[in-house]
Amino acid sequence: FSPGGAPVPVSRLSMKGLILVGGLGTQLRPLTLSQPKPLIDFGNKPQLLHLIDMLKRAGVTEVVLAINYHPQIMEDFLNAYADYGVKVVLSHETEPLGTAGPIALAKEHLSDGEAFFVLNCDIACEFNLRSLLDFHKAHGKIGTIMVTDVAEPAKYGKSVVVSHETGLIERFVEHGRTYAGNIINAGVYIFSPAIFDRIALRPTSMEKEVLPALAADEQLYCKRLDGYWMNIKKPPDFLMGNSLYLEYLEKQRPRELAQLAAGSQIRGNCIIAESATVGKGCIIGPDVAIGKDCVVADGVKLARCILLEGSSVQAHAVILDSIIGWRATVGKWARVEQVSVLGEDVHLGDELTVNGTLILPHKKISRSVRDPEIIL
Repeated sequence: FSPGGAPVPVSRLSMKGLILVGGLGTQLRPLTLSQPKPLIDFGNKPQLLHLIDMLKRAGVTEVVLAINYHPQIMEDFLNAYADYGVKVVLSHETEPLGTAGPIALAKEHLSDGEAFFVLNCDIACEFNLRSLLDFHKAHGKIGTIMVTDVAEPAKYGKSVVVSHETGLIERFVEHGRTYAGNIINAGVYIFSPAIFDRIALRPTSMEKEVLPALAADEQLYCKRLDGYWMNIKKPPDFLMGNSLYLEYLEKQRPRELAQLAAGSQIRGNCIIAESATVGKGCIIGPDVAIGKDCVVADGVKLARCILLEGSSVQAHAVILDSIIGWRATVGKWARVEQVSVLGEDVHLGDELTVNGTLILPHKKISRSVRDPEIIL
């Protein structure tokens, strides 16, 4: 399996990173009813592996996964990728500890006297973490966070970051009537070991407790992210993140994008798994990911959508701005659009239309759904 780039040589024996795997992923249902959020394919690869690859490229040799739910599924996944080239251990919360408590719980794995990375699993981004580490070591304070500019900061949290030109964070400002900027916490951190003195082993909020306290003591710096970034908690953002990732591939690794398929058209950036099949007369793209063992029949149109492993799209169907779950089927001349999500093993009949519809797993749909609806 591709290691996602060789690690950067480092002077120490070991670097470590903690990934906050998170909870049930309710905002990404119905997909998370079948698979833990970090294991859902993003760009035809489990999201968790994208983050591990990013850490590896920074020289990390040991990754700690802070998990809460589905420990056995996570263990099985790790066993399947045991030779991935990095040591991975689990830190299991028996009760939810918030966004900072898992750091205290994982202290035994992280407290080797060196700084360590912390990543939220809800983010899709590309950034040179090594440069973030160099910046952290240069200023010598306890914490460094990655920040990014967004058009709608209120969508991603309750506060924006206000900092000096040097990167020293002055304060976090809650959204309100007074405009305080559009720079937000991007969910990527580096902490020095002194952080363990500031986080108790109890439910603790990174955003509301730990980071504001560090800023108040002038112990927190920020660095601007220079690559793409998206919080992919919800289906619309998952699809947007997919588009940004494909745009990144076009610029950095264009060979990974799909080329012209025999008898069909590829428009814009798309990726198609080697084991997938695409029929004749199809229009694929832009911003399409077709996963392993998917079958796309003749005359299909796909745009800004994701087909997860084993799904099937029958002849002349149209899928726009939607996600098709594992082993789901879209019938002939059917139409799926407006951020619809078909769960695992959903079967949509011929000549039907679904708009903005979330369909839970193992359902057989025999009627059109023209207004947004959740089908339980």
